[in-house]
Amino acid sequence: MARLRIGSLALFGGEPKIRTLHLTWAAFFVSFIVWFNHAPLMAAIQETFSLSKQEVAALLILNVALTIPARIVVGMLVDKLGPRLMYASLLAISGLLCLWFAFADSYATLAISRFLLGFVGAGFVVGIRMIGEWFPAKETGLAQGIYAGFGNFGSAAAGITLPTLALWLGGVEGWRSAIAITGAIAIVYGAIYYLSVSDTPKGSTYFKPKRMGAMEVTSRSDFFLYALMQAPLVLALGVLAWKLGPANLNLLSGEATWVAYLGLAAYYVQQVWDTWRINRSVFSAPVPEIHRYKFRQVAVLDLAYLITFGSELAVVSLLPLFFKDTFGLSLTAAGLLGASFGATTFFARPMGGWLSDRYGRRNVLLVCLAGTAAGYLAMSRMAPDLGIAYAVAATFVCSLFVNAGNGAVYAMLPMIKRRLTGQIAGMVGAYGNVGGVLFLTLYSFVPVETFFVVAAASAFAGLLTAFFFIEEPAGHIAEYMPDGTVTMIEVT
Repeated sequence: MARLRIGSLALFGGEPKIRTLHLTWAAFFVSFIVWFNHAPLMAAIQETFSLSKQEVAALLILNVALTIPARIVVGMLVDKLGPRLMYASLLAISGLLCLWFAFADSYATLAISRFLLGFVGAGFVVGIRMIGEWFPAKETGLAQGIYAGFGNFGSAAAGITLPTLALWLGGVEGWRSAIAITGAIAIVYGAIYYLSVSDTPKGSTYFKPKRMGAMEVTSRSDFFLYALMQAPLVLALGVLAWKLGPANLNLLSGEATWVAYLGLAAYYVQQVWDTWRINRSVFSAPVPEIHRYKFRQVAVLDLAYLITFGSELAVVSLLPLFFKDTFGLSLTAAGLLGASFGATTFFARPMGGWLSDRYGRRNVLLVCLAGTAAGYLAMSRMAPDLGIAYAVAATFVCSLFVNAGNGAVYAMLPMIKRRLTGQIAGMVGAYGNVGGVLFLTLYSFVPVETFFVVAAASAFAGLLTAFFFIEEPAGHIAEYMPDGTVTMIEVT
């Protein structure tokens, strides 16, 4: 077992960093089970509460709505408080919310608890900082890929195991026990995680941001770019409010929808004010060169993850129905083929990280975006006349590039500014959810073939943006020690 390796990492070598990696991807795995535990049991939940299709759709939307701002907030908190405390707290709180959802006695309770459970989707951000602390630059891409790839499988595990568990525990009402068990697991594992890990290796310093409330930037132009990049995060929440409003699901009144719009506008103004409060010093005195970083690196990774992970969220949702309607497959066969697009994350995301460590982070990201564009263009041609074999091959190849691209994004992310890693990971992760909202909205308006063409065009636009504006991490990151001295962290 000690010889089992992925790239340079001996997965069962017993090193403290390997132990931390396993404990952290398991925390992510549990958080994803909790986040998606309702989806495979929705038919039973619908029967218990006699829910309409609109009410079911609302629950699915509410489950992802809070994740967008939550990833920003959790990113700030993990940089300030450390990943050990944050992951343990997140799992314990989400476990309690899970129990509340499991024993709900009304649709209102279901909706509120599901909305709050969207917060657990931000758990991904916590592990990014933890892995970045424990692994050197030459291994961090592979380690981040293993963390994300293995952890992401939690949603698939929920889909595979929970329906059978619910049936075994009590038929139609068994969904309550199945979901309650996942909540109890989250609470217990939160305690295990807190007692089993530390924020950094022994003797290392955990670097924290100077101020809380917004990300630090190091130039005037970066201030304006950061303020601009916060707008899509708010606009995506506006789209969700619109979907819940009278123009679509009609679960919010016109007045309530407008209140949501005004609240989001106020939230954006507050975010810009916090950005000014934290960074106004860049307008009075330049930041020393040694402490500067380029925020455009973050902006490009935002866009890349919006394209890769955001499109993946949409494609996994639409593929089963597409395969069923286009090729006349059974629900089971269509579901398995559709799920295969996301299932490749188990090995493709670590592969993207490993290739980034070995062949350069910029190069691999560009190849993945180019492959994503070509893959979606190939998928746009899926039709009965080309046969099911072509469709399966195009889907599989495209999913490899998409999921490897997810790994490539997060292989580069910890190399930008160590003390801001949580906030950067939160923003990039939030953009992935924004992409899911945008691509799913696009799917509701255009034919599937057009959807794939637009996805390909988006990936090509991301490729051009990355080609001109992303830079290969090189040299060192300068960070302040607690005593005021400066230390240099190698990123090459």
